[in-house]
Amino acid sequence: QVQLVESGGGLVEAGGSLRLSCAASGSILRINTMSWYRQAPGKQREWVASITNGGSVNYADFVKGRFTISRNNANRSAFLQMRNLNTEDIGVYYCNADAILIRDQEMGAKELYDNWGQGTQVTVSS
Repeated sequence: QVQLVESGGGLVEAGGSLRLSCAASGSILRINTMSWYRQAPGKQREWVASITNGGSVNYADFVKGRFTISRNNANRSAFLQMRNLNTEDIGVYYCNADAILIRDQEMGAKELYDNWGQGTQVTVSS
């Protein structure tokens, strides 16, 4: 019913930049908070940054000053601009939407919780 698709990952040299995108599709009426998480090889998934529907942002300490999260509510998209990348930023980056309100044929509208994309790989060479 709802799909989140990440893009923009790739290979970059240390110190370089990447911009990740997350596009939501479906009969969407509203998306609540959108977040980025990442999972390094052999490690647990960790939170990176979040942005509310109103635009309030929060960042994990390890990305403050280097990453910028943004969103476009009209296009149902979120972005993560990553600068000054280092090898510790290597991993699969996932988009999450904690609650998405969608049109529903029977109920008129319903909310879907904890929505994830399939991830996009970020690799940084030293």
